Amino acid sequence: MAPATLLSAVLLAASSVRLASAATAQVFAPPSRSPLVQTSNYTSFSNTTLNDRKVVKGRVFDRIIQVWLENTDFATAATTPIFESLAEQGILFTDFNSLTHPSEPNYIAAAGGDFFGAADDNMYHIPSNITTIVDLLEDKGYFMGDIPGEHARKQFLRFRVRVSLFSAPNYASPASGTYPYYMRKHNPLIIFDAISQNPARMHRIRTFNDFANDVVNGSLPQWIFVTPNMVNDAHDTTIDFAASFLEYWLVPLLTDPRVNGENTLILLTFDENENHAIQNTIWTVAMGTAVPLNLRGTTDDTLYTHYSTLSTVQANWGLKSLGRQDTNASVSNVFSFVAEKTGYRNVKVPASEVPQFNLTAVASGPLTSFLFQPFTAPNLKARGAGYGGVLTLKGLNEKLTADKLPPPANLAAQNLSTPWQMSPETASGKTIIPCTDTQCP
Repeated sequence: MAPATLLSAVLLAASSVRLASAATAQVFAPPSRSPLVQTSNYTSFSNTTLNDRKVVKGRVFDRIIQVWLENTDFATAATTPIFESLAEQGILFTDFNSLTHPSEPNYIAAAGGDFFGAADDNMYHIPSNITTIVDLLEDKGYFMGDIPGEHARKQFLRFRVRVSLFSAPNYASPASGTYPYYMRKHNPLIIFDAISQNPARMHRIRTFNDFANDVVNGSLPQWIFVTPNMVNDAHDTTIDFAASFLEYWLVPLLTDPRVNGENTLILLTFDENENHAIQNTIWTVAMGTAVPLNLRGTTDDTLYTHYSTLSTVQANWGLKSLGRQDTNASVSNVFSFVAEKTGYRNVKVPASEVPQFNLTAVASGPLTSFLFQPFTAPNLKARGAGYGGVLTLKGLNEKLTADKLPPPANLAAQNLSTPWQMSPETASGKTIIPCTDTQCP
């Protein structure tokens, strides 16, 4: 029996329309008559479901569903009608910040508690002895069980050359051919070897058809990360296009007790803002039945970041921490309505001490070739919001701490790249070269 991630799943879309620099405006078209009706417009039909039926009670919420959209300034979202409407249903966080630019480092940080120096959207993999939120959930030992087989979606989940993107027929505009809906850089867990090399965990990387199947089957996990595709998340389109997607997909689910059931927290946020010249503040709202009635339609000006979601989950379920930025109190405040009920004391960061979250390529780490330093052990003395200590995995050199690192090395100046830009599935360790549409089956 192997531990199953029965508290976690990642939901990926493979379903809508447009390139970042495309000149023609896209028009949203519903892929199905309902978010919970499977459709051939997605990558494939789902014939399997998860077996997550037991619910582990949290201190404030029993399920969290994160929905990440893309590249939008706070003011743009705040003045778009659908977002104004959703804000009335929850708590609008007015000082929630992304961590850096561009996208991928933020997704990595949301799962691993650090972006490890990443400053671009290249293809990376992170070694299996580096912990993620999945390890923290499994470590609690809530569920043990076998998950049948490896999920049959290797064509767009594995690290190999052909999966830097995945193209599918453009259902909204069939004459346009295929469209690169899926981008690996927006799939946080798959970047970690501890997930991508584990068949049971791979089974939990779900598509929207899988999601529909799991909802109908009553087997939704308790930790869900939703990544809409490159058009529905506003990356290749506009905020109005994303708004249409939310009207189609999210709004009906808010009134469906199979999704937004008792004590459910739904967090709608963005990976980063669009204007890199200003602070990286992103529109974020906490909704769902877990949000107290008296707080719906209110605002919260506490300083939060993507690390705050990690610390909030830790506080809610009493989990261990990753011992990285999730335990850095100045950037990982727990959502206030959760902190109040769990006894966690947030930090009031003076305006003069708030970091510049819009900076890029200034952090050293293993995922940059310009300021390269190896992976280190987490801070084993750190105190996380769950008060459970720091989780480490076998094979980690706990003696290699940040204070023992050599100075950053400029590998790029030597025509070298970080070794973590190589495929863990290729014995020769050849550098990954992103594929073209014709090379991607």
